[in-house]
Amino acid sequence: MSLSLSELRKEYALKSLNKKDVDQDPFKQFTTWFEEAKASISGEPNAMIISTSGADAKPSSRVVLLKGFSSDGFLFFTNYLSRKGNELLLNPHAALLFFWGELERQIRIEGSVEKISREESQKYFLSRPRASQISALASEQSKSVESREILEEKFRQLENAFGEKEIPCPEQWGGYIVKPNYFEFWQGRRSRLHDRISYTSETGAWKTERLSP
Repeated sequence: MSLSLSELRKEYALKSLNKKDVDQDPFKQFTTWFEEAKASISGEPNAMIISTSGADAKPSSRVVLLKGFSSDGFLFFTNYLSRKGNELLLNPHAALLFFWGELERQIRIEGSVEKISREESQKYFLSRPRASQISALASEQSKSVESREILEEKFRQLENAFGEKEIPCPEQWGGYIVKPNYFEFWQGRRSRLHDRISYTSETGAWKTERLSP
């Protein structure tokens, strides 16, 4: 008999998180944790869940890759005509979630979202692998398609059409920056008494609090 989901449990005991020890700047605290994640995690430590909602207020979530961050915000790229692109057009706010199970940590980030400049998007696009560039042209992201074969044929046609020529960045493709007004750092602890430290932006400064688990 398979194990009941109610019996799946893990005791968190690797680390702790104290308010007196965290950096007063949440971006610096994020940098510290992200560097530890890069050193400890196989795969993609920059994988993050982004949640958006449109005019109907129904949330939708998916995993994207963080492609840069600074005190200005958190950067990712996508098709502007995708579901998340259309939702961000109507409601330019999003929530991000990083979960690093090996470290028993997660980070929640909430904030407003803006498109980056066309020049920045083009620069990043040209740095991508050539096959990824062609895929961005071949895919009408989030739109219905009859078969995988249709996608692959469109990819081959574009590959042949461009040959060795430079592939232009599609007008409907580019970057967004999430500008946070809220951070929450979560560290798993024993007996589900987890550590949660939040940062809330207040008149240009950050207020730090411990939250109940």
